[in-house]
Amino acid sequence: MKKRGLFMNVIFNYRRLALRLGALLAAAVASAGVLAQTAALPPIPIRLIVPFTPGTGIDLIARTIGPRLSERLGRPVVVDNRAGASGNIGTEVVVRAAPNGATLLVTVNTLVMNASLYPQLAFDPVKDLTPVTLTSWGQLLLVANPTTGFKSATDLVEAARKAPGRINYGSPGVGTPHHLSMELFKSTAGVFVTHIPYRGTGPALTDLLGGQIQTMFLPIHVALPHVKAGKLVALGIGSDKRHPLLPELPTLIEAKVGNVNVDMWYGIFAPPGTAPDLVALLNREITDILLTDEVKKAFQAQGMDPTSSSPADFQRLVEKDAKRWAELIKAQKISAE
Repeated sequence: MKKRGLFMNVIFNYRRLALRLGALLAAAVASAGVLAQTAALPPIPIRLIVPFTPGTGIDLIARTIGPRLSERLGRPVVVDNRAGASGNIGTEVVVRAAPNGATLLVTVNTLVMNASLYPQLAFDPVKDLTPVTLTSWGQLLLVANPTTGFKSATDLVEAARKAPGRINYGSPGVGTPHHLSMELFKSTAGVFVTHIPYRGTGPALTDLLGGQIQTMFLPIHVALPHVKAGKLVALGIGSDKRHPLLPELPTLIEAKVGNVNVDMWYGIFAPPGTAPDLVALLNREITDILLTDEVKKAFQAQGMDPTSSSPADFQRLVEKDAKRWAELIKAQKISAE
C-alpha cells in the first residue's frame, strides 16, 4: 500500500508539474505574440498629436494614456500639441504621417464638424483617417449669467422669442462644439440669439462671468465650479440623460426646448492606410488602459465618461455624426470663413 501511495503521489506531482509547464508555455506563446505585433511598430517614439492647446480635455486624455501606452508597448510616447485652425493643423499632421502606428491623433468631434465647415481643406477629416477607438464622452451645459434672471432653458427661450437677436451667446470660435450646439438649440427651439465668437474658451468665459455676453454652452468640468459658486446658472444639460455631478439639472429634452443631444465624443485615430493588425493592437492596448480605475477616476474628475469601442463601431459613429452636423451647418448657413 505504501508503494502504491508513493506511486500515486508521483503521478499527482507529475500532472501538477505538467499543468504548470503548460500554463507557462501558453503565457510565453501569448507574450511572444504580443512582442511580435509590437515589433511591427518602428523603434521610434510614438507621437500623440493633440490638435489643440495644452490643458484641454483632449490634452488630458493624451497625457493620461501616454505613459501607460509607453509601458505596454515598450516605446517612448510623447504628446505633441499642434494647435490651430480649429484642429485642422494637427489633424493634417496625422493624415500625412506614415501609417506605421508611430503617429496617432487624439481629438474630439470637432473633427467631423470641420468636414463641412472647411470644404476647401486638402484632406477629408472623416475619410482620410483610420479610427482606432473611442476614449470618452463629455457633456455640455447650457449656462447663463445670473444677472439675466434665467432659471431654466425655458426662460431663455421665452426671452429670445420676445426680443430676437437681443441676447448674445459666446463660443471659443466658429465651428467649435460650443458654437454648433447653440446653433442646434436655436434651430430646434425656433429662436434667434446672436453669436459672439472668441479665440478660445478662456476669453469667452471671462466675458460670460462679467456679463458682456448672457449665455453659452460650456463643458461640464469648466462650468461646474462657477455654477457651484453662484457665478453661473445651469439651465440644462445637452445630453440624453442627466449627469451624476448635477443630478437635479434636467436635460434640454426634458425641458421640452428641443431635441438637443450634443454629447461630445473623444477618440484616437491613425493615419490612412494603417494595417488592420496594427489598429487591432493599438485598440486592444488602449482599451485595457481605459478600463483601469486610475484612468477612469482621472477622466471622471474632468466630467468625462471613459469608454471604448471597436474600430468599426467608431467608424460608424464618425460617419453618422458627420452627416448630422453637415445637415445643421447647411440649414443654418454656417461658415468658418
